[in-house]
Amino acid sequence: MKTIYTVILTFCVLMACVQSGLAGHLDSLDFYIDKHEIYDRAKEQRISEIKQRIVENEDDTSAIYHLYSDLFEEYRSYVYDSAYLAAERLLNIAQTLNDREKIVASQTKIGYCYFSSGLFKEAFEMLSSIDVSHCSDSTKIEFYICKSTFYYNLADYNNSADFRLKYNAAGNESLDLALALLRKNTIQYWYAIGLRCMKSDDHQGAVEAYNRMLAAPDCSEHDRAIATSSIAYLLGIKGNRNEAKLYLIDAAIADIKSSTKETVALRNLAGLLYEDGDISHATDYIHRALTDALFYNTRHRQLETGAVLPIIESERINMIEHQRNTMLWVSAAIALLALMLVLAIFYLWKIMNRLSATKRKVQETNERLTEANTIKEEYIGYFFSQNSEFIERLSSLQKWVLAKANARALDELKAFPKNLNINRERENMYARFDQIFLKIFPDFVKDFNKLLKPDEQITLQPGELLNTDLRIYALMRLGIRENEKIAAFLDYSINTIYTYKSKIKNRSLYPNEELKQRLMEIK
Repeated sequence: MKTIYTVILTFCVLMACVQSGLAGHLDSLDFYIDKHEIYDRAKEQRISEIKQRIVENEDDTSAIYHLYSDLFEEYRSYVYDSAYLAAERLLNIAQTLNDREKIVASQTKIGYCYFSSGLFKEAFEMLSSIDVSHCSDSTKIEFYICKSTFYYNLADYNNSADFRLKYNAAGNESLDLALALLRKNTIQYWYAIGLRCMKSDDHQGAVEAYNRMLAAPDCSEHDRAIATSSIAYLLGIKGNRNEAKLYLIDAAIADIKSSTKETVALRNLAGLLYEDGDISHATDYIHRALTDALFYNTRHRQLETGAVLPIIESERINMIEHQRNTMLWVSAAIALLALMLVLAIFYLWKIMNRLSATKRKVQETNERLTEANTIKEEYIGYFFSQNSEFIERLSSLQKWVLAKANARALDELKAFPKNLNINRERENMYARFDQIFLKIFPDFVKDFNKLLKPDEQITLQPGELLNTDLRIYALMRLGIRENEKIAAFLDYSINTIYTYKSKIKNRSLYPNEELKQRLMEIK
């Protein structure tokens, strides 16, 4: 029996470690998703440079052909429409040059564009019409790999056992012709070996080939995405779901780094996470995958991703409904506990006034209250928001008192003071806010100044702990982001708050969103 318990405990510990590692990898993926625009801008910059070189070499037809070939490669997995236009332009240039090999290479690229968008009939007609007997080995290799990929895609699309065998056999036949020409131990060679093994159900051989790809010194991010995504597929077949997720995460990150919008890895990862109950991540990733598919702009990929989206969204809605019901019960329980706490405190206060022996209990209660004073940041924000509303109510009450005095309604004012110094109360509130906030964030002023330009940093006047600029961003650091609440707390109009924020944005070293992010990182 003890041995059984030991085995169960060991299994639980291992599963916890796996889940912890998965969470870290998902965090890494989320980081790269947030930074995807950086890689897309680099991609657009390369595309712009190629287009500029095309303009500069407009009189050199041969050079323009090679430049359009580079442009096609940049667009191949980025924007389908542009890749197709580049391939058509290549064919026109090749026909102008009357270069048979360039014509074949261009037609091969057009065939690739056809089946990438789901136009299998057009792709078959194009690829079947090509004669590569007179072409160089490199052109033959490109054609054979393209044709084999076409058949493999067709097999997956039909999803019928008989047709799958037929099309996979045709794909293997074309891929064997490419392998006969490929130079050994190159990235393209190991890719072809891995694909050949995978389609022949030699899963171990496929994994070894893809690992050879990953180990190659010239393995690009796009190559990495292909290899890790393929390994993930093979691991999924074996039932190694958690390891498959890690490889899919790696593939999705590589897709982001290479600005690949024909994203299969992220869609497949969303499916696995959904099946394992991680609806939150699954929803985020399937939406991201659909955004990429729409950007790539092929019906084929959009339909594949769109078929998964409603399933995950439906589960997410059910989960939200369940969470809402749970929160209602939790809120009721918290309200009951709060009432009980109030009654307990009242009871202790009564005893404290009657019995001197309760001093010890008061001391213990004070110790508990001292611990409670180390409250979370959001509760600090809530407290000061409530304090601000109280002062506003006090201001309204002051106006009421003065109105009654002017009306000589003395009976209603006998026990009420006429002069309430709201400004002083507000200043006291600010002072308390500054003190408490700086106790929790003692280096806030210094750290916030690091976000500003050196000649635009905030200098406090003698006696000041915080000024208006700093208080606005202190409130934001506490989680109060609504301009209405900030304006109410500081007794300013919303437009004034906008003005203060705009001035700080102009003085900042960072764009607005990054400024907010770095503000929230202040410890």
